[in-house]
Amino acid sequence: MAHAGRAIPGVLLCAALAAGAILLGELPAIRDRLHLSPLLLVILLGMLWRSTAPVPDWAAEGIRAAQRPILRWAVAGLGFRLSLPELVRIGAPALAVVVVSTAVALFGGVWIARRLGVGEKLGLLLGVGGAICGASAVVAADTVVRSGKRDVPLALGVITLLGTIGIVLYPPIGRAAGMSDFLYGVWDGASLHEMAQVVAAGFGVSDEAARVATVVKLARICLLAPIVFGLGWWLRRRAESVGTAKVSLVPWFLVLFLAFAALNSTGLMPAAWLGALRRGDLWLLCVGMAGVGIQTGFRDLREAGWRPVAVGTAQWLILAGVSFVLARLLCGP
Repeated sequence: MAHAGRAIPGVLLCAALAAGAILLGELPAIRDRLHLSPLLLVILLGMLWRSTAPVPDWAAEGIRAAQRPILRWAVAGLGFRLSLPELVRIGAPALAVVVVSTAVALFGGVWIARRLGVGEKLGLLLGVGGAICGASAVVAADTVVRSGKRDVPLALGVITLLGTIGIVLYPPIGRAAGMSDFLYGVWDGASLHEMAQVVAAGFGVSDEAARVATVVKLARICLLAPIVFGLGWWLRRRAESVGTAKVSLVPWFLVLFLAFAALNSTGLMPAAWLGALRRGDLWLLCVGMAGVGIQTGFRDLREAGWRPVAVGTAQWLILAGVSFVLARLLCGP
């Protein structure tokens, strides 16, 4: 009980940053022009705090709580956004685009990180985050990777930068390539990083493109649990072979993620309940990401050098290229 009490001030600090990000995200200039979600904004606010003022000692316990149990519950809550019937409706060709391009990008990103001399743990976080669903995937992967303190914020910073660039570049590329709304939506959902970025780039073309992109992105999020389970199994086997500490094989919050997705897929939950759960989950995600952002300042990103950005960029180009070609071949003009 005393331990929980020590965490309250820091959690309240993270909650205040989350509230600020949510309010900023509702401003028309940010929501409609910059297309920055509260999740991305709160990371930036946390990093801005760390860059301009010291983190008070009294907040340390609560910041750690925001980064760990709170953020993991929030990732589990993403399951309430998944619906298997919706995924079936986009068709097998679109699902094939997602699975193949995600696998190529994941292994390609990890290989590039190794070739450029980026640390293995940071390389794994960039690979999983870039291939699947950005910030949430980075956090989920870190439960089995157990990276250094700077690695998670650095991976999040790279993904935020690249995804924001994608919001601007994707609509004109889609129009220049003569892509239909459905084809563009498949490509957008299969290759941009964060859900907010996918939706923003989709609406840059049409409402229909945004709808398709959202469902395709949800299909990518479905790959989060099996990929993190597989990564945990591989790291655990390797750790046992060299006699190092064991790695968690089945993170508890990913089990809940699958359970919540299954519950949502039944169609039995009232729409009002689902809306409230999703809004509450967004709040938890923002509180948790505030804890992540406040651990790293902008100076830390600069000191990390060009290699992590190069890895993220190369992986994104692979993902965008492979998904573009596959979408053309499998999903029509």
